[in-house]
Formats: sequence, C-alpha cells, structure tokens
Amino acid sequence: MKGIADAVVIFFVVVGAILVLISAIGAIRLPDVYTRSHAISKSTTLGIMFILLGTCFHFFIQEGHFNSRLLLGIVFIFMTSPVAAHFISRAAYYSGVELWERTVRDDLRNQKE
Repeated sequence: MKGIADAVVIFFVVVGAILVLISAIGAIRLPDVYTRSHAISKSTTLGIMFILLGTCFHFFIQEGHFNSRLLLGIVFIFMTSPVAAHFISRAAYYSGVELWERTVRDDLRNQKE
C-alpha cells in the first residue's frame, strides 16, 4: 500500500514540476507580456496546486497528519493567481505596452477605461 501511495505522491509532484517548467519556458520564449502572463498564470497555478496536493498526500499517508494549511494554500493560489495575472495584463494594456505584431484580435481597442 505504501508503494502505491508513494507513486501517487511522486506523480503529483513530478507533474507539478513539469508544469512549472513549462511555465518558465513560456516566460522566456513567448513574444509579448500578454502571452507570457497567460502562460505563467495558467500553468504555474496548476503546477503549484499539484505540488501542494502531492505534499498534502505525503504528509497524510506517511505521517498520518492532515495539514489543512496546504489545502488553504491551494484554494488561495487558485483564487488569486489568475485574477492577479488578469489585472497585470490589463494594467499593461492601459499603460500602453504594445501587442505582438502578429496579434490577430484586440478586444479592448474600442473600450473606455
């Protein structure tokens, strides 16, 4: 039973680490602040949630200790990270940061602040 539990923990932590790595690659490779923000907010949020969930399972299975603070951390990150990325992107748009030259659609062009 411990082998299966360890495999589940390893799965969650490795998948989370891969998602965070993809996010870092997206932050380096993508062309403008808007696509970078999108890549960072989506995959990092999911990656950190997977890592925290794997940590929660580890402590519950190995130590017999349920840590509610890890679950609160997951909820907090799930709620705040996408909202923060949205506000940062919107602030960048209204402060005049240029879109990538191959951007096809600009939904905010005709809206007032």
